[in-house]
Amino acid sequence: MKNCSPWSLSRPSCSLQKQVTVMSMNLNDKLDKLQGHLHHVETSVALSEIRTQLQELTKSVESCQSEVSEVKRDMAAIKGELDAVQQVKEEIEELREYVDRLEEQTHRRKLRLLEQGLTFFLSYAIFSAVLGMFQFGYNTGVINAPEGNIENFMKDVYKERHGEDIQEDSVKLLYSVAVSIFAIGGMLGGFSGGIIANRFGRKGGLLLNNVLGIGGACLMGFTKIAHSYEVLFLGRFLIGVNCGLNTSLVPMYISEIAPLNLRGGLGTVNQLAVTVGLLISQVLGIEQILGTDDGWPVLLGLAICPAILQLILLPVCPESPRYLLITKQWEEEARRALRRLRASNQVEEDIEEMRAEERAQQAEATISMTELICSPTLRSPLIIGVVMQLSQQLSGINAVLYYSTGLFISSGLTEESAKFATIGIGAIMVGMTLVSIPLMDRTGRRTLHLYGLGGMFIFSIFVTISFLIKEMIDWMSYLSVVSTLSFVVFFAVGPGSIPWMITAELFSQGPRPAAMSIAVLVNWIANFVVGIGFPSMKTALDNYTFLPFSVFLAIFWIFTYKKVPETKNKTFEEISALFRQGNGRSMLNCVNALEQRMPADQAALMMEDKPPTETCKHR
Repeated sequence: MKNCSPWSLSRPSCSLQKQVTVMSMNLNDKLDKLQGHLHHVETSVALSEIRTQLQELTKSVESCQSEVSEVKRDMAAIKGELDAVQQVKEEIEELREYVDRLEEQTHRRKLRLLEQGLTFFLSYAIFSAVLGMFQFGYNTGVINAPEGNIENFMKDVYKERHGEDIQEDSVKLLYSVAVSIFAIGGMLGGFSGGIIANRFGRKGGLLLNNVLGIGGACLMGFTKIAHSYEVLFLGRFLIGVNCGLNTSLVPMYISEIAPLNLRGGLGTVNQLAVTVGLLISQVLGIEQILGTDDGWPVLLGLAICPAILQLILLPVCPESPRYLLITKQWEEEARRALRRLRASNQVEEDIEEMRAEERAQQAEATISMTELICSPTLRSPLIIGVVMQLSQQLSGINAVLYYSTGLFISSGLTEESAKFATIGIGAIMVGMTLVSIPLMDRTGRRTLHLYGLGGMFIFSIFVTISFLIKEMIDWMSYLSVVSTLSFVVFFAVGPGSIPWMITAELFSQGPRPAAMSIAVLVNWIANFVVGIGFPSMKTALDNYTFLPFSVFLAIFWIFTYKKVPETKNKTFEEISALFRQGNGRSMLNCVNALEQRMPADQAALMMEDKPPTETCKHR
């Protein structure tokens, strides 16, 4: 477009005026010459020059008219463009009003989601599902108490087969196989969780998984009748696969059926079921109940009870509404499931929240584990999920659970006192997990995890100090017990339950099964490594056994503070949006800092009121 400034518009008229002035002066000069020197110049020649000048003047006038016409066309084009700009401006205003209305609707919808409460049928569904985590806790602790009885059984079987006594080292090796093969099965089950969840659904996968639970429990229960420790190995492996699938499917199912404002507390019920199962196995395993040569097969076989109970209770529960709507595209079935879980016909807020998640994650609807690992957007939450699982297993808690009796004896307690102190660990874990349930949705996942890791770090140092000076000061054995119990208290506050929960929260419907499979696999591998490696580490480090765990706890605390976002009162779509930003780390740090400064009600709604990056800029 030509330059349409005032100068450019006045230029043609100025040029014309100048040319007319020059022509006028030339004509006057010619006339003067004709009057003064008529005898020297012929009149015809002068008139010819005047005619030529007039022709040039006419051409200049026509050129000026052409430029004026062009200027008029330019002005008309400018006017058209100004009208288009005005129209675009009006459209932008309309779009802004629409976005404002949409934000207001989202705000009201989230407020209604935060007002949802716990219903009877939701409680029933949660209880039915966490029987799988109870199974995991029970079978984690049940093998420890009857160690001597199982070793005696293995000696008898070996002598009957080979006619000679088995060496003590070989017995210890066979028993370690019975313990560790459970974790190997757990790795397989945990890694398969995503495939099972996508193919059969969360509820369907749990129901099918009980076949493995019943089969494994029966094999363990009939080990002595079969007179074969290989049957025990197979039973422990099958029950390990069962528990591995439970650790993947149960947190996924609970996180998907729980209301937004109760997701943290209900997710903590996973760990509560684990600790209750662990405590019951410890109590039943004492010599006065089933910790005998005749009672230990019954003790192991009781694992059939939670499997059968879940088979009876779970069919009444609905499938995960998110699975039905987002994965299967069965909207009416999802509505029916929500009506039962919420005890209300008003489920549009939940449906719309699921649709928002679906729209945001359509590209990841069928994501595989390879795609999950390679995705730049999902790599950050995957790393967080994996490190959170490692923070649970490499904190040293399994060393306490597996070998607490020996630790207490080495600290100076009698064998009987050490066994009851071990039962006390289970009771404390149950009690503190109950305390953490209401705190999860008030204080937040990240905050509780930091408190838990920090407390465990402090008391792991105290445990090391008590081991070092227990021979110098008699009452240091009691400091060791108190420090160990306090270590367990802080584990139950955060690291015990949060890793299971937050991994499911960090991912939307598409990548969630694959992410859970990878995270649970890492959890079981770390579990296996600690269980196998701790006796050797204890022999090598002696009184400094807990120092490596102290170092790990410090690293995990720093990682949680720097990298882990707060997921309290955030929808799955909002959590996923945190990692879709280009500057993920600085934004997460800003969000975490803001939520620590804000009141609870403002922090809960911060993500929808203003994007995190914008909020940070205006601080």
